[in-house]
Amino acid sequence: MLPRVADPALLAGTDTLDDAAVYRLSDDVALVQTVDFFTPVVDDPYDFGRIAAANALSDVYAMGGRPLTALNIVCFPSGVLPLEYLGRILRGGADTAALAGATIVGGHTIDDPEPKYGLAVTGIVRPGEELTNAAAQPGDVLVLTKPLGTGIVATAIKRGPLPAPVIAAATASMAALNRDAAEVARAYGVRALTDVSGFGLLGHLTEMCRAGGVGADVWFDRLPLLPEAPALAQQGVVPGGTERNLEYVQAWTEFDEPLGSWQRLLCADAQTSGGLLLAVPPEAAGLVVRALTERRTPAAAIIGTVREAAGPLIRVHAGA
Repeated sequence: MLPRVADPALLAGTDTLDDAAVYRLSDDVALVQTVDFFTPVVDDPYDFGRIAAANALSDVYAMGGRPLTALNIVCFPSGVLPLEYLGRILRGGADTAALAGATIVGGHTIDDPEPKYGLAVTGIVRPGEELTNAAAQPGDVLVLTKPLGTGIVATAIKRGPLPAPVIAAATASMAALNRDAAEVARAYGVRALTDVSGFGLLGHLTEMCRAGGVGADVWFDRLPLLPEAPALAQQGVVPGGTERNLEYVQAWTEFDEPLGSWQRLLCADAQTSGGLLLAVPPEAAGLVVRALTERRTPAAAIIGTVREAAGPLIRVHAGA
């Protein structure tokens, strides 16, 4: 555990398990800082670079910020894999950073038996305009902006051949920036925001509920899912991280009896570069979904509601 920080300039830190730190420099500018890197989730080096960069940049978007600069974090097995692979990874990261309007200004590389890549990102936000995971209110509508299932599909890629359209759909979702979703969130007064990554939908929703002192209801039949993710889950093609996520959240999550183990695992699937989870005032929910759809975000799904913190922290219903 990190020691508690007493610094009035720290606007968002570890207390609420938010996606990035926000540190006030002046009345007009605060830094948004984050870092993330991981091992390959797809076979193509360029796509891996794109996905890893989008994943790291997402933490800045999840705080309502705008990314400015990034540093490469690279682990690569020199003499084992062709240097061309490294070049393609870095090109994918650079292209995605450029799309986000961020500049890669350097980085650090070490020799490592297993390749890893990601970014340390610095962004900015106006103090008081940062979005955190701690402000959801009863009655808010939960909106998700990318489909679930990337952990399951990535595991299937490692185990054997998959149809090209399944890989393409997962890659496109993971490589998509959360920039448009974050802009919609700011424009329509979204109260609370987080991105859905390694702890899965239920893990990150748990953090949102605890930080805001609320509970939530989720409707399984409204969850957007990647192609073949349900079939793969039913076949037991599930990463260990997803199983650990489900084990972790079960103590305070109540599932409808009709929901089987594969459906529960999808709710807890460890995501790579997942979407944003928005807590939207009910009067703005339709406008938010319409704006997300117009911007062609990977998903624009109303998946549940926020309620008072009574009974189980989270209830997952088979249907709405």
